[in-house]
Amino acid sequence: MKKLFFIISLTLAATISFAQTTATATRTVHKGKKETTTTGTLYAKKASKVAIITGKDALIMNGTAFTMKKGPLKAKTDATKDMQYRTFHDVLNNVLLGGNTDVSKYSDTKITKSSGNTVYTITPSAGNKKLMFTSFVLTVAGKELKSIRLNRSNGQYTEYVFSDYKTGVTIDDKVFK
Repeated sequence: MKKLFFIISLTLAATISFAQTTATATRTVHKGKKETTTTGTLYAKKASKVAIITGKDALIMNGTAFTMKKGPLKAKTDATKDMQYRTFHDVLNNVLLGGNTDVSKYSDTKITKSSGNTVYTITPSAGNKKLMFTSFVLTVAGKELKSIRLNRSNGQYTEYVFSDYKTGVTIDDKVFK
């Protein structure tokens, strides 16, 4: 469940820094030699309201609260209480708000530029906890979030790729519940 919370955090923060926006979300889950791909939609009403819905699964960010729905199961966490999510939340908000906040203060975050993209790599420290991921990578082109990738220590990963952004759409608040 913690792994999914992390995915929620990453994926939900994955949008653009303006009013109501949707995009096609393609999720690839890589487990050893097995790979599954599903498509869905990324919804962003504000930088603080983001949802990625693929099939029966959903990742929702509402402020600092993160909710993951996997079929009928539902799990929640909050960035104000979970230090693993605090850096992630702040970096994601920076991306969503157009990169105007200095996130270089976070020692677990590396920012690089490559081929016109800005790549944020967050490698959290485990501290006293066993982490479910070794790093996550957000790739941004201009102000569009292009992808989020969650890497695990066993070589498995989940990646979300976003395309076909549409702005100025109307999104019902029910999407974020």
